[in-house]
Amino acid sequence: MAVGALLAPLVEAPAASAAPAPEVRDPVAYVDPLIGSANGGNTYPGANLPFGMIAWSPTSTAGDQTNTAAANGYSYNTTRVRGFSLTHVNGAGCHPGAAGDVPIMPFVGDLDTSPTADTKDQKYAANFSHDNEKAEPGRYRVRLDSGAAADLAVSERAGVADFSFPQGKAANLLFRTSNSLNGSENAHIEIDAKKRKVTGWVHTGAFCGRRANGGTNNRKSYYRLYFSASFDRAFSTVGTWQNDRLTPGATSADGGEGYATGADRAGRGSGGYVGFDTGSDTDVRMRLGISYVSLGGAEANLRQEIAPRASVADVAAAGRAAWNRQLRAVRISGGSQPRRTAFYTALYHALQQPNLVSDTDGRYPGMDGTAHRVERGQRAQYSNFSGWDQYRAQVQLLALLQPRVAGDFAQSLFNFARQNGGVWDRWVHISGATHVMTGDPSAATLATFYAMGVRNFDAKGAFESLYRQATVAHPDGLSDKGCPGQCEGQRPNLAQYLDSKYAAQDVCHCWGGAAETLEDSVADDALARWALLLGRDKEYKELSERGGYWRQVFNPKATDSAGYIQARNLDGSWVTPFDPASDRGFAQGSAATYTWMVPQDVQGLADAMGGRETAAARLDGFFHKPDGSWSVRGGDPLRYDPTNEPGIHAPWLYNALGQPWKTQQTVRQIIDTVYGTGPSGLPGNDDLGTMSAWYVFSALGLYPQAPGRADALLTGPLFPRAVIAPAEHRRAITISAPDASDTSLYVDAVRLNGKPYDASWLDGSFLRSGGSLSFDLTDRPNTAWATDPGRLPR
Repeated sequence: MAVGALLAPLVEAPAASAAPAPEVRDPVAYVDPLIGSANGGNTYPGANLPFGMIAWSPTSTAGDQTNTAAANGYSYNTTRVRGFSLTHVNGAGCHPGAAGDVPIMPFVGDLDTSPTADTKDQKYAANFSHDNEKAEPGRYRVRLDSGAAADLAVSERAGVADFSFPQGKAANLLFRTSNSLNGSENAHIEIDAKKRKVTGWVHTGAFCGRRANGGTNNRKSYYRLYFSASFDRAFSTVGTWQNDRLTPGATSADGGEGYATGADRAGRGSGGYVGFDTGSDTDVRMRLGISYVSLGGAEANLRQEIAPRASVADVAAAGRAAWNRQLRAVRISGGSQPRRTAFYTALYHALQQPNLVSDTDGRYPGMDGTAHRVERGQRAQYSNFSGWDQYRAQVQLLALLQPRVAGDFAQSLFNFARQNGGVWDRWVHISGATHVMTGDPSAATLATFYAMGVRNFDAKGAFESLYRQATVAHPDGLSDKGCPGQCEGQRPNLAQYLDSKYAAQDVCHCWGGAAETLEDSVADDALARWALLLGRDKEYKELSERGGYWRQVFNPKATDSAGYIQARNLDGSWVTPFDPASDRGFAQGSAATYTWMVPQDVQGLADAMGGRETAAARLDGFFHKPDGSWSVRGGDPLRYDPTNEPGIHAPWLYNALGQPWKTQQTVRQIIDTVYGTGPSGLPGNDDLGTMSAWYVFSALGLYPQAPGRADALLTGPLFPRAVIAPAEHRRAITISAPDASDTSLYVDAVRLNGKPYDASWLDGSFLRSGGSLSFDLTDRPNTAWATDPGRLPR
């Protein structure tokens, strides 16, 4: 694995031989789960399967058991762990993030105090070296400096672990049942020495529950995780703890940590331990199942998914095969090893979510607090929807490669909405409505799924529900609870929005009026296109007009020299003073970034700026400093930020502005300097696969044009050949670029299904129906290709 440097460059010297490279047949060999585990990527290296429920991964500690070194519980730069937790969410941005439920810690030594009382993790944690760590898809192994070791492998809802201990020393497994990343309301453990079994649950939730902007809104519980663990050998000792009280010999304990921070939570919580005699046998095997429904569900999941005598190696082999099947959906040829590693790791991260929340019998926890069963025709219930992030790239990749999963996910979100009084939450974690971020990403997501040919969900019912959310005001829309960041209303102050045609900053009950207007404009345009496909002409006309409401917050005189998106008050006045570098009126971004967030109407935006030439010149300044040097790494609020979503589509806008060679140049610059193959190889939070999906599409030479469409924008591919073979027997897509190299990145000509093609975009039929796309690439810009004003992206 490429973990020696925190950010290894992707550019290599051209190969001496021009012979065609073979197609990658074992993509798992190129996946490095440690990519993104530094630099705020918030990925985790532990064992998981595609879309799986269980994700068994280390929880790091930097000396505080109530706060981890990274949002997802693992930081490459922090080499001390306090357990191996059963659940994780890839790349979430809140710190701490989500889940990290039930850390299980192999501890060498005698238990003579409560592990919860060890608030600085001085005793019941252990250091390790990356030299003794190996992460691969479906399996994670590490040897701790204490002499204990863990070898973990998983199925979708269960896992097998081999723990080893130094001979002759006290050996224990600590079940920190209450110690989820964000805390817990309550937890319970039962130890049955006769049956060699440990069971329990944690009642938790609180995603994003600590952030300063509205954090108290999400300090609440909304799910229980149940676990059942059985062992291949007898226990030599047992015991439990609650808060600072250790009770050797006890077999049951209860108690949560709460959701406070620092000293208000430290020293609280409960758990239990089992010990083993290492005089003659130093190895312990544990089989474990989890469920969000019941203890019986956890045990049934284990029985269904892992054979009674299966070893870690057996389960890992099955997991590797599952990941290879998933990753072979895109088969690349050529490219350097760093390029392949970056690509297949990005695909691996992009396809970790959504995540199963239903058991093998189809039962799952509803958003109304009761158990439900999947709908007729639905194979599974999924959750973990980081909508504001994912609707821009990750959901398109999911729909392209796994349309059946996309449809089940769409049905899952509809199921949750019906259980939530008709409200589609914008950030769903397990069965919880967290309200995180802004806009109506569910509308954009499901419209995109439908546009891309996904049909295995109740499209009519879902559209009607989302249309109602977009047109009928809900009392929550007048609430400031959780604002900003977690505003309760999914369409805040909708009556005012429909009347004014923009979200007024002074009465919007939202994170930022300008951002809300742009987000709702994108969502409404996507809904309009869905309405047209459904034959709903009245709704199409209404919603397509609303897709242009972004114009109400474009101030052509925002500065002396240029117009910008700017927040407005209810009386129509512009919110002042105005600074393009400010985030006033916006959500996690500046006016300079959000001004480009009109993917549904780039030609209209260009006209508002004074024409395509003027807009392209301004876009040049978004990617370059005044001296002409690149500025694509972030940190400058006036320029491109690759670490957050509002502007990640901006490199592709040049296609619509008639200068596609600049898209080709800019995308390649970002690929080569912002992404890499070491732990810092992601630009920032992966945001449930969004940044990874950006890379996958960019490397293939395609990018989603706008939500609610299947249209794709073109750039120069990274690899000489790629075959996209979607699941469900859809026709393959073949992308050929024989001259692709680190220097040949510009498009000279394109052939679509064998015929010359002179546009920088493809309509949705290509991604839906498949075909062939061939690129002639060169090392210098072709400023004539795809520049006909009549052929620009619409």
